[in-house]
Amino acid sequence: MRLADAILDDCLCDPAAPLARDPAHCYSLDKAQAQAQLASLKDWLRVQQTMLWANRRDALLLVLQGPDCSGKNGVIRRVLGGLDPIGLSPHSFQAPSAEERRQDFLRRYRERLPAPGMLGVFNRSYYEALVSDLRDGLCTPADIPQRQSAIQAFEHELPATGIQPLKCYLQLSASEQKQRLHRRLEQPEKRWKLTLGDLRDHRNFAQQQAQWAEVLSNSHSLETPWYVIPADHRWLRDLLVASLLAREFERMALTWPTRPAPFTHADLDSTP
Repeated sequence: MRLADAILDDCLCDPAAPLARDPAHCYSLDKAQAQAQLASLKDWLRVQQTMLWANRRDALLLVLQGPDCSGKNGVIRRVLGGLDPIGLSPHSFQAPSAEERRQDFLRRYRERLPAPGMLGVFNRSYYEALVSDLRDGLCTPADIPQRQSAIQAFEHELPATGIQPLKCYLQLSASEQKQRLHRRLEQPEKRWKLTLGDLRDHRNFAQQQAQWAEVLSNSHSLETPWYVIPADHRWLRDLLVASLLAREFERMALTWPTRPAPFTHADLDSTP
């Protein structure tokens, strides 16, 4: 149902060259095949998410990073759309507010971690504190080592609290980003998303990708690995993320709760 382990493991970050692969790589799959496979897989994911919620013991945290137009929102819509919203906890992180800047940089992320039984989603994450905050002047280069250590400690805490992170970096090519920005300019339903920052970031695409490559290299580990997802093809990107999520559910080996029912058939039949 999901993609094979060999394909998923091929997406594991290579710390020596995190973003050296082709963002248009398609693993010999085609669009129609991938879309049909995703539709089938989503039915299975829906059952797993319901069992996660029913047990309310552990939680999953899907971390989505990637450049503008790489499809972070699209993954949430296409992969998680149709799951039970009561068991979803999605959060999108923009630049910190004035109040958040006065707090520890990790506080707003800690406050939004998924509760037991929830599938949490971070659209952008605490890793922005190492790239975007530096770019925007919210921290200095001297702050980065301390922030890196704080993030590492933060992630090491998560499994002990029952939260398993799944970190996905959606790798987009500069040429594909330009095409998607052109489409946003042409479509009113997408044009409202654009800011001058999008143009600035596209012009600095290579520099920003170099910064993210360094972040991925420094924060990839066996315990909390990064998966680098080729994102030039939306249909492949979605199926890869869905398959990685499915593999995490498989590892959890969820079953339906076995606690006793709160009443019996006799209790029910004795009512008028």
